[in-house]
Amino acid sequence: MEILIDELEQSLWVATVDKNQLIGLEIDPAEEEVRWGSIYWAKVARIDKAQDAVYLELDDDNFGLLYNKNTRILDKNTGKYIKGGDRSITKTLKAGQMIAVQAKTGYLPRADEYDVAMEDKSAVASMEITIPGRHLIYSPMMEENKISSRIKDKKQRKQIQKMLNNLDGLQGFILRASALDTQTDILIREASILKEIWVQLQEFLAGDKPQLIMLGPDAMQRTFGDQAGTTIDTVDIISMDQYQETEEWCEIYAPDLVTKIKPIELPDMNAELGLFDFHDILDQVESLFHPYFLLKHGGNIIIQQANALCAVDINRGSDTRSKLEINIEAIDEIARQLRLRNIGGIIIIDFLKMTNKSDKDKLAKATQAIVEQDPCTVQIHGLTNLGLMEITRKERTPSLHDRLELTLK
Repeated sequence: MEILIDELEQSLWVATVDKNQLIGLEIDPAEEEVRWGSIYWAKVARIDKAQDAVYLELDDDNFGLLYNKNTRILDKNTGKYIKGGDRSITKTLKAGQMIAVQAKTGYLPRADEYDVAMEDKSAVASMEITIPGRHLIYSPMMEENKISSRIKDKKQRKQIQKMLNNLDGLQGFILRASALDTQTDILIREASILKEIWVQLQEFLAGDKPQLIMLGPDAMQRTFGDQAGTTIDTVDIISMDQYQETEEWCEIYAPDLVTKIKPIELPDMNAELGLFDFHDILDQVESLFHPYFLLKHGGNIIIQQANALCAVDINRGSDTRSKLEINIEAIDEIARQLRLRNIGGIIIIDFLKMTNKSDKDKLAKATQAIVEQDPCTVQIHGLTNLGLMEITRKERTPSLHDRLELTLK
């Protein structure tokens, strides 16, 4: 597997390529105003009783929306954080109050911003702050240790939970699925780093001026986190600044990757996305602009995005195989396209209609296994008699369409 890091118009592009196939693409537009995972010392601007939420001033230019369920208040008697939602947010927060929050969605400026509702111009925020590493996520407001829901085996989960609880200094950590085969000394080292970051952040959580305290993980960091459980052969970079930043991050969180980072010299160093062209994946990136994708055996899928949902249609085309075989091939590609395009919200998939219950069960099982590879949370809500499957996908950053539109405008 290869990681390619390039720049275009001051925007950071990071691609993950496996056997010459694009399987991951992260972009940080230069104009991005709020990055997913960023931590702010924010001011409560006003309370919205109807939404049971408050609007926040994140900094001089950006706002956040904090719902009651995402508040966390320290109980002075017990020393524990209390999750909000049991009582009105007016009993918890007041206008003008300063609080630490983390952006749980990113925000990009829009051309029609003057005609957009306030809640759509605000990043969703939470008072439950987490600090991600490569194998662990530190949640200082959480008392116990948890294990990624991607680890399904009950016996394995029990063994891992016991191991975590017996490690000195580990409290309030979430073990990522990628850490299954990681040595305990590596986990302890990373836990110590993440805890120290939180300690240092405390120094900046003071005063009455709302401001950004720490940026969330960039495209490079998100990619390494997502691919932590896979074997990375090379990390190719053409920008010296990015080379240094990547090397510094890997020295802290992924020492095993330091020797795999390679500065690449291209014939034309000024070519746009020259590294992607060098690795012959530009056509795969360009295909993400199209609403259709041709499958290997002659079928095709059509992806249509609307404001409320995304509809995906599967067509047999010239494929003569069984409907089950076509559907399984299609869902594998659909899952890849959803990841690459970073499509979130409600997604309706129109499979080729099958009448055999056994085939439906096989499709459902295959779909579950495939979507579990997604770094974002994906939930399957069942397959109807008409062959429609509804799934929901929780995106971290704005969709690829929105990011590309801003980058290439």
